[in-house]
Amino acid sequence: MYYKYKDTARPGRASGVRRTVQRGIAAIEFALVFPVLFVLLYGIITYVLIFLAQQSLALAAEEGARAALRYTTADRGTIACNTATQLVKWLGSNGNGDPIATCVPTGPVVCAFPAGTSAQCITVKVSYPYSTQPLVPLLLGPLMNVAVPATLASSATVQIN
Repeated sequence: MYYKYKDTARPGRASGVRRTVQRGIAAIEFALVFPVLFVLLYGIITYVLIFLAQQSLALAAEEGARAALRYTTADRGTIACNTATQLVKWLGSNGNGDPIATCVPTGPVVCAFPAGTSAQCITVKVSYPYSTQPLVPLLLGPLMNVAVPATLASSATVQIN
């Protein structure tokens, strides 16, 4: 609907009241709400990447244990760790190309379960030092160390005979 009025007042409003009184309130609301939303989004992204890295370490340990089971050579631990470290290379590497995540094979040793058997087991442990190499820079610096884990780790055990 189009009104032809010479002044800035609209029908139903008192003459002389202008909309410019509300100018800038949206900027103030944005300035108050944005930091809270940003910290929330940053926390979600940080924890999603932590969970993704943890799942990747679990998969690497499982695949390393399967590789130790698959090959019948005497050096099953090295084969297991080579397989596991290939899967966690995306987490980064140090200056000389070695992955940051470490793998430690244990075994073959006598399995703890079932008791009284002579079965041999190999355990593959993969860990990532998250406190020294975070995937996302910590927003509040050392204060965030309380909320994030120092080390991410996973292990898998396989019976080889």
